[in-house]
Parts: sequence; C-alpha cells; structure tokens
Amino acid sequence: MVRPMTLFGVVPPLVTPLTPSYEVDTASLARLVQYQLAGGVDGLFLLGTSGEGTFLTDEQRQVVLETVVGEVAGQVPVLAGVIDTSTARVGAHISQALKAGVAGLVATAPFYAATHPAEIERHFTRLSELAEGTPLYAYDIPARVGTKLPTALVISLAQAGVIAGVKDSSGEEPSLRRLVMERRDAGLKEFAIMTGSEVAVDSALAFGVDGVVPGLGNVDPAGYVRLFGATSAEAWDEQERLIRLFDIVEVADRSRMGASSAALGAFKAALYLLGVIDCPVTAYPGIPFDEAELAALRPLLDQAGLHSPA
Repeated sequence: MVRPMTLFGVVPPLVTPLTPSYEVDTASLARLVQYQLAGGVDGLFLLGTSGEGTFLTDEQRQVVLETVVGEVAGQVPVLAGVIDTSTARVGAHISQALKAGVAGLVATAPFYAATHPAEIERHFTRLSELAEGTPLYAYDIPARVGTKLPTALVISLAQAGVIAGVKDSSGEEPSLRRLVMERRDAGLKEFAIMTGSEVAVDSALAFGVDGVVPGLGNVDPAGYVRLFGATSAEAWDEQERLIRLFDIVEVADRSRMGASSAALGAFKAALYLLGVIDCPVTAYPGIPFDEAELAALRPLLDQAGLHSPA
C-alpha cells in the first residue's frame, strides 16, 4: 500500500539542461528549479519524456535527482520518472530515486516487448512493492510505450492500493474523461488524475482532472499556474495564449530532426533565450536548434509576454 500524498495543480516535467559536452549542467538545473518555484508550481517531475530520462546514464540520472531534491528542499513534492523497458530495470531506478529522497515515483508499462494487461498488472504490483510505501504513479503514454493503459486496469490497481494516480499523456480526451467518471463511481477520492496535455488543460480541468504535467510549463510555469487557478472565462483566455506559445514546437526544420528533438529542443531553446539555462542542446543523438531556429523562437516568446533578459 502507498502512503498518502496529495498530487494536484501544476507539476511541470523538467527538462534536463546539458553542457555542450553533454554532461548535466547542475547550475542551469538549479536555476530552472528556482524559475519553476517562482512561477508557483505545485510539484516537479524529473526524468520523464521532457527530462530525457531514458537518454541519460544512471550516473547522470542520480545527479539530476540529487540536484533537484536538494534545490527544492521540501518546498514542493519531487517525483522521479523510473522509466525503462523491464520491471527489473525500473526496480533499479526506484532504488536510485528512493536514495535521493523523492516524494513519488512515475513508471510506464514495460515497453519494447509486447505485453498483456496481466503482465502490466504484475509489473506495477511489483514496482509498488519495491517502492516501499512511496507513492507510485502510472504514466500512460502509448505513443512511446506502444500500449494504452486500460481504464479498468488503472481503476483496479488504484483500488488495490498499487498506484496513487496516473499521468495521462495519451492525447485521448474521451478516454481521460471516462477515467475521471470511473474514479468517481469507484469512490477513489484520493486517486490523482493528471493530464499531460499542454493545449486542452481548461477542458480537462472542467470535467474533473486534478492538474496538469505540461512540458511547456518549463517555459511558462506561471502561465499554467494562472490557468489552474482561473475562472472559466479567464482560463479560456490563458489557455489560448498558451496554445499560441506552444507553436514553438513547430519552429524546427523537421527535415533535419525528429519530433522529439523539435519539441524538447524548443523548450530548451526558449529557456536558453530567457536566460534560465546556459545551453540548449538536447541529449545525444538529438539535434540542437541552429541560429535561424533560435531567432524564429524569439517573436513567439515576445508574443506570449516572455522576454529575454536585457
């Protein structure tokens, strides 16, 4: 069984700043943490998709964990992505994260090998045992894992006390709404449901999710905090501003890089232009933004009211 931890609000999945030689830039990471805290976030999620956790070495992951946990100093919960292909490998990441003192763990279903729902259930049940009471959250991201977590399985794992919540990055709003309905019908009041969408947060909040884990929150944490706390009319306007800001992920020349480099590169490039991090490179073999792409980002940041330091 997991111990209680309230997960709600805005919990950005932090990018991992790197040096030009692809080491973790701890000074930039510390500034990024302070930028998030100043924006009023309710928690931080490390080593997820935006954090390029699966691209980092175990040693680099440990540096990220220890740097952020130390910098946050208990001000908000820190969740660690423990994402890997197999139960055994995830278990090793759990041990590493617990050593660093995180407040929660986030895991996907196993990937690469095809799995059955019964095997996914065994996976999360074993991870919960290894978590030793630290809350475990399921990460539903079928575009990366190749498997959509069935609603019935999520509810069953919640009822069994195996998982404390879910981050839904499926992009399937009807499925997410059904999960909210099923949670209500099952009386799972403490089970957290977070959306990973950047662009449909207002509607998801309206039908009952507890918060958002937005990659774009790296760039504009305060905007998502305003959106979370807004009235319906205010939320509409704030969401539309953030949708326009999300156009930064379309800036990169897709003929020379993949979608992940384009999106994560945009987040890092924006933070670089805003003076938060020192270098915008993505983890190898990701291709970084060039000068033309950096220049194309500037007007989008200005339009969103985010300005580079003088």
